Amino acid sequence: MEGILSVLKPPGMTSHDVVSFLRRKLAVRKVGHTGTLDPLAAGVLVLCIGRATRIARFLRDDKAYRAEFVLGVSTTTGDAQGEMVKVKPVVHLDREQLTAVLDEFTGPMIQVPPMTSARKVGGKKLYELARRGLEVPREPRPVEIYRLRLVAIRSECTAHPRVMIDVACSKGTYIRTLCADIGARMGYGAYMSFLVRTAVGPFSVAVARTLEEIDTLAGSGALVEVLIPIDSALEHLPVVRVRPGAARAVLSGRPLYPPGIAAVPAQVKDFVRLSDGADLLAVARPVDRNAAPERSVFQPVWVRGRP
Repeated sequence: MEGILSVLKPPGMTSHDVVSFLRRKLAVRKVGHTGTLDPLAAGVLVLCIGRATRIARFLRDDKAYRAEFVLGVSTTTGDAQGEMVKVKPVVHLDREQLTAVLDEFTGPMIQVPPMTSARKVGGKKLYELARRGLEVPREPRPVEIYRLRLVAIRSECTAHPRVMIDVACSKGTYIRTLCADIGARMGYGAYMSFLVRTAVGPFSVAVARTLEEIDTLAGSGALVEVLIPIDSALEHLPVVRVRPGAARAVLSGRPLYPPGIAAVPAQVKDFVRLSDGADLLAVARPVDRNAAPERSVFQPVWVRGRP
């Protein structure tokens, strides 16, 4: 059994809990996710099963979220579980001003991982250190916000409006940090009160399977029929066509040289699929990125059929 499964993770479970659930249901040890989702959050968690675990690094890793934050209240954790550290009533919330601030956060930026994250420092996960009351220096990391859209403002009968936003971003973006930074830029502070991951790459929440659905499918032996094939999951990678005489060399992991190339994209930046026209043979990278595509040598980094 191998392939990709898009799971709708419920709030309250860790990403590892979902992986363990699937391992038990399928009696398969090789199951891994492509990116942690906070226990309190719900949404898309992409799982790789069997030999598909080896292609996780080639999958698209951009993310999309719907988040809500409470403006005028800051907490120690950046979410509703933390202790309040600052409270400031919002006297008047100008929608145009808020939209302008959101525009400021679109594009590349530097974020400091929160102490509640799963990022490791000195071999320890930050949230493990936070539970012991420790706070350690964290290395800032570059991320990018591709799109940031205001969805709604709920401000009736409260001095602390709830603001809902849609975010499309790069891998490694911390939404709770983004919410807190937006609140700080507004002059009030904020904490994230709600989070749903609506997409990971091409896998949207609309087609993600609930744990109940997975349980039913596994019980009837039909789960394998809904797994996304490796070939389909890698469709975003450009294709290099391999001549029949070079296919055996590719499947053995040897480099693909220009005489063995039947067709190549006009531009090659990173990973490509090597195909014989019918089947995916391997994922490869150009040995020299500065070489013209038609003169490139491609080194397989993942080969179909290998464990």
